[in-house]
Amino acid sequence: MRIKQRFSGIVAVLRKYPRIPVAIVLLSVFLVCAVLAPWISPYDPIKIDLSATYAKPSPQYFLGTDYIGRDVFSRLIWGTRSTVYSAILSILFATIIGTLLGTIAGFFGGYVDTVISRFVDILLTLPAFIIAIVLMGILGRGLINMVVAIGIGMSPRIARVARGAALSVKGREYIEAARSYGCSNARILFGHVIPHCLTPIFVYATLSLGSAVMLESGLSFLGLGIPPPTPTWGKTISEGVDVMRTMPWISTVAGGCIMLLVLGFNLLGDGLRDALDPRMRRQLR
Repeated sequence: MRIKQRFSGIVAVLRKYPRIPVAIVLLSVFLVCAVLAPWISPYDPIKIDLSATYAKPSPQYFLGTDYIGRDVFSRLIWGTRSTVYSAILSILFATIIGTLLGTIAGFFGGYVDTVISRFVDILLTLPAFIIAIVLMGILGRGLINMVVAIGIGMSPRIARVARGAALSVKGREYIEAARSYGCSNARILFGHVIPHCLTPIFVYATLSLGSAVMLESGLSFLGLGIPPPTPTWGKTISEGVDVMRTMPWISTVAGGCIMLLVLGFNLLGDGLRDALDPRMRRQLR
């Protein structure tokens, strides 16, 4: 009976917020490609076949081949893994850093808030893409370095959200009750403040996944992302630019994949915002 009630509740939420099921369908396709890439890709994405360079789409090669005979369709499937994994890990890293900075600033206030907020403001004056480019130039190419670079570039915005949430929480009655029981600041911060700030942070982090995809694709396009021969969508677009007039599908299909993935993350973030924000729920009633 309980399972049936929970299932009915989930169905009701999905009907009320149609963006969420659309996002789930889109993202599920990409997640399946990312997880099952070794089994669903028809060819090895890094196998070179100089006898089949720039082959046009055919039953053998769905999207043709690139300048050294690698199957474009297989590289797009494997590129899903690189893009999805890097975006999720980057936002996870940014969320951890931003949440800690923002909640510490909002909870303690005073000099701590001033120092952290001014540091965050300085980072906010720079586009996240510029920060990521600079850090990749310092750290070098690689998945871990790219996750760190994108995460640091995205963390200031999450820190601002976390600070605002912490400011609204730290004056609540349960915080004062915890102080009266003699709880330390660290216990109050991690046991009461941060858990009650997670909803807006989670929603904003979900909305930021699309930006992380764009950052990863931009870095890969410039040759600053994951080094070859690992396939990425941004690198596929870069490789197709030289033959855009004769073989436009190489770049356009990769760009379309980026667009759909970003759309899926944005729809999911918008749907979660509507579903979790009490003010939005009242407007939709």
